[in-house]
Amino acid sequence: MADLLRQGSQWLEQMRTAHCSSPVEYRRPPDAVTVNATYGKTDVELADESGLTVRSHVWDFMILADALGLEPEPGDVIAADGRRYEVMNLGGEGCWRWSDPYRTTYRIHTKDIGADT
Repeated sequence: MADLLRQGSQWLEQMRTAHCSSPVEYRRPPDAVTVNATYGKTDVELADESGLTVRSHVWDFMILADALGLEPEPGDVIAADGRRYEVMNLGGEGCWRWSDPYRTTYRIHTKDIGADT
C-alpha cells in the first residue's frame, strides 16, 4: 500500500516551490547557485547576562534540499530581492532544520546583512 502521508507531503512541497517561492542566489564562495525559496520567519527569545529577555526574529528561507545540492553552513549568503542574508546558527539549533518530516526541505536561518551590491 502506498504511503499517502509521504505522497501528500511531497505534493505540498512541490506546490509550495512552484507557486509560493521566488528565485534566490545561494552563495558559498567561489560558487553560487540559483534556486527557488519561500520566505519565512522564526521568532527568537534570548536572555542576556542580566536576565533580561530579548525577543527578535530571523529570516528563514525554505529550499528543497535536492535543488540546493549542499548542506547549509554558517557564513553562506543568500541574495534575494536586492538584499543579502547571512546563514547563521540559531541558539543550539544550528543554522538550519528540516521543514518537513520526510527531510526534503531545508529551513535555513539567516540575518539581513544589507544591500546586495
